[in-house]
Amino acid sequence: MGFGVFIHRTDSIYDDSPAEQYQFPSQYLSRAENFVGDWIVYYEPRKVEATRGYFAIAKVQQIIPDPSAASMYLALIEPSSYLEFATPVPFSDTDGVVERGVLNEQGRISGRAQSAVRPINPSDFERIITRGLDETVQILPRIGDIASPPHLNEEQAPFQFEETRDRLSFLTSRTVRDRTFRRVILDAYDRRCAVTGLKLINGGGRAEVDAAHIRPVEANGPDIINNGIALSGTAHWMFDRGLISLSDDLEIMISRHVNDFESVRALVNKNGRALPPQRASQRPHPHFLSWHRDHCFKQ
Repeated sequence: MGFGVFIHRTDSIYDDSPAEQYQFPSQYLSRAENFVGDWIVYYEPRKVEATRGYFAIAKVQQIIPDPSAASMYLALIEPSSYLEFATPVPFSDTDGVVERGVLNEQGRISGRAQSAVRPINPSDFERIITRGLDETVQILPRIGDIASPPHLNEEQAPFQFEETRDRLSFLTSRTVRDRTFRRVILDAYDRRCAVTGLKLINGGGRAEVDAAHIRPVEANGPDIINNGIALSGTAHWMFDRGLISLSDDLEIMISRHVNDFESVRALVNKNGRALPPQRASQRPHPHFLSWHRDHCFKQ
């Protein structure tokens, strides 16, 4: 077992759903098999416009042949393990390349950086998740962020690997995941309620808006931005109880079971649609919206 990197882009030609599966050709099978039971980092290439860099982590549950495509495989993601970073991590910053294992002996970027599926050493992995989860780093016990040389120290790697893997158990904590999910959702919606349009900031500078899961965690809803929406307290309460929902094009649907229909109508956005997030790729996915309409919304 070991840590890895999966390259993914929002306009990918592959059948990827980062919180559920990652598709790859057979040439990467032997590498990917090393990640089963452990964690990978998702990375979006620098050539992608407004790239997110290293943007999420997930745990690989198993790898199977793709039943719909010859010579292709699927890395199936362990349910509820996917977690987007509060702060996406760039490929390089003022300290240089973040994933230092892609450097050659001369300190230059090698061809390894182009590999869609590649291993990553524990030092690089920890450096990335520490920067990506900056708001929750105080919850994550860690060793010193020591720069690893381009060549790995094979004698120390097993010990460091075990320590890093032990700390990853904290990433399954609901406290860590909820705080990170809130940061991701509020940033995407500019701290504004998508249903009412309200942007209220309290005296302490905290936004009075919740990060709501569309498909709840209790129903195996993942902590992915496309399964989230920013809602004020009242809107969140109504959404969770099925008194409001959203169509695939974000039309606000009001249940006939609402006892004060006109007041609710006056509360929501005047155009009758939820405000979309800042980036199109962050919009609620129809898969989750459909689930909410089918299982929560009171027709």
